[in-house]
Amino acid sequence: MLKFRIVMFVVLFPLIGIGQIQNEKVVNEQVQSMFSLNNTITFDKHWGVLADFHLRRDDFVDNDSFYMVRGALAYITENKKVLALGYGHMWTAPSNPGCTTFSNEDFTYQMLDLNSKIGNVSILNRFRNEQRWQQVIVNDAWTGEKVFSNRVRYLASFNIPIFKKKTLPSLVISDEIFVQFGKNIVYNTFDQNWFFVGIKQSITPKLSFDFGYMNVYQQKKSGYQYDMNHTLRLFFYYKNNANSIVHVGHHS
Repeated sequence: MLKFRIVMFVVLFPLIGIGQIQNEKVVNEQVQSMFSLNNTITFDKHWGVLADFHLRRDDFVDNDSFYMVRGALAYITENKKVLALGYGHMWTAPSNPGCTTFSNEDFTYQMLDLNSKIGNVSILNRFRNEQRWQQVIVNDAWTGEKVFSNRVRYLASFNIPIFKKKTLPSLVISDEIFVQFGKNIVYNTFDQNWFFVGIKQSITPKLSFDFGYMNVYQQKKSGYQYDMNHTLRLFFYYKNNANSIVHVGHHS
């Protein structure tokens, strides 16, 4: 009888553990807004820098979500591929009510942009690999520890003209998936997915924006909790040559 009990314990214990881990999926829906300024400054036909700033707000615009700055050195190939190596920093607001301590994150990244066209449709395939160092916050205070992880991102974006006049907006549809790895990534290898649909509009030959709806679907560390963020997105894009900027500066 004792042997039978031991055998049953060995067989059933893993199943009990699995039952405890496999909680019912919980999805938290909320409304956000996200704004960014993305800059590309070239020095010549091959070299340039990328610099951008991102701001995201929860409860539409009422509460902080995160702030991020990012910069990179870029190399443009003859067939318009873009290779970049850069660094960024993010300040993430606490999600627990009553907490005030932001979590800081430093990251380095490598990027490859592939631009192509099928008929009138412009297609962007973007690959990013990020190395991330995130502060560990416990009881609304930094513990002095940082967690390292690696994240891979893939974006497919389609710019579709809907009017013959180039001064009128075009339709943009894109999707970006985030997958992360590391010894501290246990239940959420899938990190998040950004689906966007909206318009792209030129303001000047060097400045444009896209505006529309973005769905940010993110898996939390627990593995069974998810955020479904309905996001109003407004991104600006500025492209110029450094010589032109210097020339304008001398003029003024």
